Amino acid sequence: MSLMTTKEIMEIIPHRQPFLLIDTIEELEPGVRAVAKKCVSYNEPYFAGHFPGEPVMPGVLIVEALAQAGAVALLSQPEFKGKTAYFGAIQSAKFKKKVVPGDILMLETEIIKRKGPIGIGSAKAYVDGKLAVQAELTFAIGS
Repeated sequence: MSLMTTKEIMEIIPHRQPFLLIDTIEELEPGVRAVAKKCVSYNEPYFAGHFPGEPVMPGVLIVEALAQAGAVALLSQPEFKGKTAYFGAIQSAKFKKKVVPGDILMLETEIIKRKGPIGIGSAKAYVDGKLAVQAELTFAIGS
């Protein structure tokens, strides 16, 4: 059973369909860490063009999904209620495995440093326990 549903996620972050890229939150330590799940479906709109005949989830969208998990971790703190987490930077992104329709993407983002409204997250995405993507993400909390 998930800790948080899509509806509950939308109470924390401002993302909406078709750009909400996480389905559930499986684990949450506010301000510290979030683990999210994304069930990758062939019905995702980007598969029509990426790539016809060989659908692959764009790496940039996996990084965005990792950022959304990190945003849930940060914005679930009372001091940031109603705020938005913006990208400040993406460092050391590495793409290790294709993500395709039918995959269950597990997204783990841990906030490893925070100073005021700026945070840095260590983010990793897995499919079947195998690392698919890793990156360091910088967040800036705004209004």
